[in-house]
Amino acid sequence: MVPYFTPRAFKLSNLLIKPLKGLFSHDMRVTQVDILRPAGSSVSGDLRLCVYRPLLQPTAQPGMLWIHGGGFALGAPETETGFIRKFVVERGCTVVAPDYCLSTQAPYPAALEDCYLALVWTQQHATELNIRSNQLMVGGDSAGGGLTAAVAIRAQDRGQVAIAYQMPLYPMLDDRMTTASMQDNDAPVWNYKSNDNGWKLYLGDLFGTDQVPADAAPAREQDFRGLPPAFTFVGSIESFRDATVTYMQKLYAAGVPTECHVLKGCYHGFDIIAPNSPQAQYAHRLMMASFDYATRHYFAEQPGR
Repeated sequence: MVPYFTPRAFKLSNLLIKPLKGLFSHDMRVTQVDILRPAGSSVSGDLRLCVYRPLLQPTAQPGMLWIHGGGFALGAPETETGFIRKFVVERGCTVVAPDYCLSTQAPYPAALEDCYLALVWTQQHATELNIRSNQLMVGGDSAGGGLTAAVAIRAQDRGQVAIAYQMPLYPMLDDRMTTASMQDNDAPVWNYKSNDNGWKLYLGDLFGTDQVPADAAPAREQDFRGLPPAFTFVGSIESFRDATVTYMQKLYAAGVPTECHVLKGCYHGFDIIAPNSPQAQYAHRLMMASFDYATRHYFAEQPGR
C-alpha cells in the first residue's frame, strides 16, 4: 500500500515539528511578533509571525509574505527556511511568515484569516521593516501555494492591500479532485488519499458540497481579472499538475502576466525532498529569475497612496 497522510499522521508530524519552533539561522535577522487576532476571528488569541531580514539592508527592498505548506494540517514557518533564505540572504528581501492556524485545530477560514491578517500587518509596518510599500508580494508552496492564491483573491475582493506579485508553487487549489493528474495518483509525498484527507480537514462541513468559496479552493474562482502577476512550477507526475496549469492558464486568459513550468518526472515537493538534484536547482533558478524580474517590473501602489 502506498503511504498517505491520515488525520492522526498530520497530528503526529506536528509533534515532530514542534521543537523546530524558535530555532533560527545565523545568517538572517529573525524576530518573532505576536499579533492579536481581531474579534470575530475563527480562533482567538495571538498569531505568531516570524520576520526574516538580511543582516544588512541599506535600502528598502520588496517584502514577501511566505506561507508554509503541509496540506493545511501541518508545518510551521521554521520548516521553510530553505525558501526564505533565498529571498532574504540572496536578494535582501524581508520575509514575514505566519504560523497560521492549522486545520487540525480549526477548519477554513481560520488559516486564510491568519494569512490575510499577516499581509495587512506587513502593509502597516512596511516602513519600519524597510519594505517598499508598492512591492508587497505573496508566496508559498503546496498548501501555502493554495493560501497564496487565496490571499490574492481576498485582497483583490477587499481592496485593502495591493499585492504586486504572487508565487504559488505547486499549489493546493482544487477540493474536487477530478483532474486526470489527481485521479488514482500514487506518486511520492502527496497522493490522492493524502489530498482527500487534507481537504476534509480543511473544509470541514463544506467538503463535498457546492458551497466551497473561491478563497477556500481557488480553482473555483471565476473572475481572474486584476489578480497579481504569477509564477509557479510543478512536477509532471504530481497530483496538482493539472489544477496548477489550468489555474495559470485562466490567469493568463484574464490578462495577468504568468509564468508556469512543468518539470518532467518530478513529484510533489521534489525540490524540498531532493534540494541538490539538478531538477530542484533548475526550478529554483527559474524561481529566482522570476522574482528578480518582478522586482524590476511589478509594482502595486497601496490604496490611498
